[in-house]
Amino acid sequence: MKILVTGGAGFIGSALVRHIINMTPDSVVNVDKLTYAGNLESLRTIEDNPRYRFEHLDICEAEQLKHLFTLHKPDAVMHLAAESHVDRSIDGPAAFIQANIVGTYTLLDVAREYWLGLPDDAKSNFRFHHISTDEVYGALGQTGLFTEQTAYDPSSPYSASKAASDHLVRAWHRTYGLPVIVTNCSNNYGPYHFPEKLIPLMILNAIEGKPLPVYGNGDQIRDWLYVEDHAQALYKVVTEGRIGETYNIGGHNERANLDVVKTICSILDELRPMHPAGISQYEQLITHVPDRPGHDRRYAIDAGKIQRELGWMPQETFETGIRKTVAWYLENVWWWQGVMDGSYQRERLGLATGVQS
Repeated sequence: MKILVTGGAGFIGSALVRHIINMTPDSVVNVDKLTYAGNLESLRTIEDNPRYRFEHLDICEAEQLKHLFTLHKPDAVMHLAAESHVDRSIDGPAAFIQANIVGTYTLLDVAREYWLGLPDDAKSNFRFHHISTDEVYGALGQTGLFTEQTAYDPSSPYSASKAASDHLVRAWHRTYGLPVIVTNCSNNYGPYHFPEKLIPLMILNAIEGKPLPVYGNGDQIRDWLYVEDHAQALYKVVTEGRIGETYNIGGHNERANLDVVKTICSILDELRPMHPAGISQYEQLITHVPDRPGHDRRYAIDAGKIQRELGWMPQETFETGIRKTVAWYLENVWWWQGVMDGSYQRERLGLATGVQS
């Protein structure tokens, strides 16, 4: 099978591409615009594989996309290309509307035209798998879990743009018959994660003795999913999932943000005991900063459907996954130093001046 992966140079996308090339006989065409968070260095281990091909392309460019489909003739599309940082969306929502809504529409329209022209057997086997987020559901209270039937209630421009793209995908199935599947995942973490996100930001700031900025009192709860577990789930969905269905993918690992940061500090105390000057424990670097506008308090996924129907369960607990993640960053300085050579310097992004919560 040949799979066209959009956003394959991003965090989750690169994990998916590595999984397909390393663990399956399938081929991958990686389509990526290479925005700030796209990094081909994350694919260094498989870039020379004959079953892998990279195409530098913006999914909003319809004619180029049409040429790509004609050239490569994919059997499936796995759509991950998206702007994906909440704080950035607060300060600059236009890029999120363009990439996440217009880009998804353009890809759907091109994929539908391509699908309609396929022979009957290839047409019946074709899949369009849209990868989305649990943030489309909004926030949970102290109890309960997001299920596939949870009503959408997005809080940020980012989550609203992803909700819109989800609705477009389902509309293309119901209106035009395009064989789609949607997945909504919880917070991912693991190797090759761009340093603006919570976990890599804390790891890298800590080892350099910089403050560890925690929003508010750090009581925001997230369900953490190891990215390689997610990649396995995504491949299982595109190859075995039912057309027209939605599958929630979660790690069964709820943690408050402050507890995540403290866990990272504890692991660093053990794995890198040479503390920066002036501290005896990394936890001393924790600094509480003003909370994000409209910050959702809790996310948690009920991943029972994908377990029952497809037999998938996460292999990593949070304890095993976070230890692997911290160790990876300590052992792969070459990757994150290359990222840091750009303009981004791990500042707190998206201060959203003038935005009221």
